[in-house]
Amino acid sequence: MFGYPIGTIILVIIAALIYFGLAHRTLDRLYLTDKGALMIIAVMILGSFIDVPIPPGRIDLSINLGGAVIPVILAVYVLSKAGTGEEWMRAVVATLITTSVVLALNTFVYADDPFHTGRELIDPLYVYPLIAGGVAYLTGRSRRSAFIAATLGVLLLDVVDYIVVLATGVRSTISIGGAGIFD
Repeated sequence: MFGYPIGTIILVIIAALIYFGLAHRTLDRLYLTDKGALMIIAVMILGSFIDVPIPPGRIDLSINLGGAVIPVILAVYVLSKAGTGEEWMRAVVATLITTSVVLALNTFVYADDPFHTGRELIDPLYVYPLIAGGVAYLTGRSRRSAFIAATLGVLLLDVVDYIVVLATGVRSTISIGGAGIFD
């Protein structure tokens, strides 16, 4: 589509919605201002190009600034603003459920086709966030909990992949949040 990836087009649309004030209610629930949200999106996009390598070993591990560090900081911030202990607990439980569902999808659906060739209707890059967002919203029962659960659920999948690679002893490269802002 005009040489631009669909993810970039979606981000531009979201930024426009924020800029014109159409996402104001959602941002209020996340305790973000319009300017703050646009700044975070910009920092995440720029940070998507920065991988922080962890000292090498048998596994080459890196953490993406825009795909892991900034989203985790934002999720912790939103979690710290949770109104009650019940909402905090819902967010944590929703995160665990979201991680489990995304892990099951990764394990059982794509297990025999590691390169995801020919079996999907949508690019796997978008499957995980869509599933995570849906499960997080259903289990978290609030926008804040859904944001926290979807963000941390997908990132925890990367951490679980790292643990599996450590346990199996396979030489591998793992990038936590490696798809940048699209992870």
